[in-house]
Order: sequence, then structure tokens, then C-alpha cells
Amino acid sequence: MAAPGPSSFDHAARDQATLDFYADEAPVYAASGPRGASRPLAGFLQALAPGARILELGCGAGRDSEAMLARGFQLDATDGVPEIAREAEARLGRPVRVMRFDELDAVEEYDGVWAHASLLHVPRAALPGVLSLVFRALKPGGVHFASFKGGGCEGRDALGRYFNYLTADEVRAAYRRSAAWDIQAITEYLGGGYEGGQGPWVGITARKPI
Repeated sequence: MAAPGPSSFDHAARDQATLDFYADEAPVYAASGPRGASRPLAGFLQALAPGARILELGCGAGRDSEAMLARGFQLDATDGVPEIAREAEARLGRPVRVMRFDELDAVEEYDGVWAHASLLHVPRAALPGVLSLVFRALKPGGVHFASFKGGGCEGRDALGRYFNYLTADEVRAAYRRSAAWDIQAITEYLGGGYEGGQGPWVGITARKPI
């Protein structure tokens, strides 16, 4: 399936109120949360060859970025909010590229695309289009992981951030609509978030066929 360019989206692939929230909260957000890498990261990295090139979408404060670099992977860390990217740069001691998801224009450049707790902010109608850009950015055989807050409805949390709140079936359907993914695993688990508390999450691991 051919991936559309950014100009061909029928729906906005970003929510301005969510971007504004992270811009305003950048120092506090960067200082919060767990100190170690995300739980699914180890399995994602095990699926890649040593030194593989990884694109990270929505790197946040850079905790997963730090772990990937420490393991010797080539990393292109990105975030859609300049203020957050600057916080990650301070942690990593290296540049972090400012890029929104719908600005991804790479073609078969990456062995892996890591999107932990980031694509959950893409409005539902635009998600398949963004996923098609991720598919296009991967080399044949490349691996992709993403995680979403579960729930089966879309809306805003108590902090005003937009979430697409997908069920496992809805995650699968969005990927099926976007490109010819080889979906390897979809897992459901409990996890936390910046706002506190525990809730349902859905993780997906998929490959671009060779």
C-alpha cells in the first residue's frame, strides 16, 4: 500500500491543545515519571540487530532514548513540542529533532520505529494516515512498537490532553487500514501516566514485510 504524503491527510493529525499543554509543562513533565526505560523497550530492542538505526516518535524527556543510546543503537530522537525536545537534549547531551508525526517523510530509512505513549495523541481519524508514514519510513523487515491508552472512546483527560483511547481490536483495525503490516503481537496491560493512577494500555508490535 502506498503511503500518503503529509499534504494528503483528510483530518488533522495533531491536537493543538495537547501540544500547548506539553509546551507549558515541559520542565515539570521532564522531571516526573519513572527513572528507568519503558517496560516494552527490552523486547523491541531484542528484535533488532546490534547498532540498528531507530526512529523514536515522541521521545518526551528522553528516558527511552537514553537507554537505546547506551545499548549502542543509532537513534533519531524526535518530539513534536520544541520545549520538550530541549528538555530531552539537556538529558541526552545531543540534538533532538522537532518533528510532528504528520511531518515524517522518511522512506525506508529505519530498522525500527519506537512510539511509546506518543501516537495515543493522534486523533482517531488521522491515525491510519500517520501509521502509513511510519510504515513507509521502515526498511523492509523493520520493526515498530507503539502503545496506546485503552478504553474504546476518544476524549480528553483531566489535564485537557486529547487521547484516542483505543481497544485492542481498534488498534488492530487502524494498522490494517494503514498498510500491509505483519502484526506480530498485541498485548493489554495496566500502566500509569503523568496524571497518576493506573489504567488499561494496549501495546502493538508489527513488522514491515520483506
